[in-house]
Amino acid sequence: MNKNSNMSIFLKGLLLENPVFVLILGTCPTLATTKTVIGAIGMGVAATAVLICSNIVISLLRKLIPDSVRIPCYIVVIASFVTIVEMIIHAFVPTIYELLGVYLPLITVNCIILGRAEMFANKNNVAKSALDGLGMGLGFSIALVAMATLREILGAASFAGISIPFLENYKIKFFVEAPGGFLVYGILIAVVYKLTHGKAPYKKEFSCATCPSAAYCNRGNCQPKEEI
Repeated sequence: MNKNSNMSIFLKGLLLENPVFVLILGTCPTLATTKTVIGAIGMGVAATAVLICSNIVISLLRKLIPDSVRIPCYIVVIASFVTIVEMIIHAFVPTIYELLGVYLPLITVNCIILGRAEMFANKNNVAKSALDGLGMGLGFSIALVAMATLREILGAASFAGISIPFLENYKIKFFVEAPGGFLVYGILIAVVYKLTHGKAPYKKEFSCATCPSAAYCNRGNCQPKEEI
């Protein structure tokens, strides 16, 4: 395998195609689980494990799954791994299980995981699919922890549950509420866009040719819609 190509597959999920800040996927768990750093880490690790495992299995079965039922098959595979991860967390880390609540089983319908299954694992070998899952999972985890760090420090005067005494009198509870989550999310999207402007694999025009996933899409003949 080409080492440069493999490294590119792994690294793209960290920044240039970060699933949260660039592709804007997985917004629901991103906003819901970033009130605390511990919750963000738990969700990131769980989603990464499911993403890697589901990518591997879907890549192995890609030639056996009929095209007409591929999405239901993907969901069955993803749901199976989510159930396994949920049971492990419930058994060994019950605090994280309680903290994540309903958002843990909802990993099954996380757009990032289903999207990578459709766009990448379904069209590439096992090794590349595993690297893609690892890169996207780490990118997702980094995004969650970055958001949670800002929200918890500013909103609760703590980090990973550890109190920061000199900020205790200056905490702004707004940041641990939903509006604060949206504000932090928007600011970080703007920062990442500034860092990647001119480097990300897309332009302002919208068409298949400028889509980050164009190389993996089987609709190569689609054209941008004509202006009305």
